[in-house]
Amino acid sequence: MLAAVDQPRELAMDVMYALQKHYGYLSDEALEEGARLLGLTPLELEEIATFYDFIYREPVGRFVIHVCDGVVCWMCHAGWEACPTESVMDYLCRKLEVKVGETTPDGLFTVLPVCCLGYCDHAPAMLVNGVLYGPLTPEKIDEILHKLRTETCEVVICR
Repeated sequence: MLAAVDQPRELAMDVMYALQKHYGYLSDEALEEGARLLGLTPLELEEIATFYDFIYREPVGRFVIHVCDGVVCWMCHAGWEACPTESVMDYLCRKLEVKVGETTPDGLFTVLPVCCLGYCDHAPAMLVNGVLYGPLTPEKIDEILHKLRTETCEVVICR
């Protein structure tokens, strides 16, 4: 793959995603290997990696929940009758008993904010391993979490 392009740097994202898929996250060792393959310094690749929300520099859970932090999603959660003062992020963190950025003790879920998912017509929304969900309600979130915990499903990799 790298030999087929004029500038291997063009494949930086592909290489990082491949390493992340293999290791579960982009460890320091994986970053160094990727940099070597691409002809970059580890610092140059780190600068790229830390720019993107979907490159994980620390271990994450089996299911990475990216919660939209955009203004439309914030406005739309206000209509939740069950918990009108709680955001999607607040609800998920409370249900999973984690703080933003943490992984559940069973290693299943990591909750992360993302500035926008581009799913505004289905706000509020979240993305779980590449699958969009919305419009969300507390009940729908509970159903999604239950399904992820109990059903065998292929882990679609954003990681």
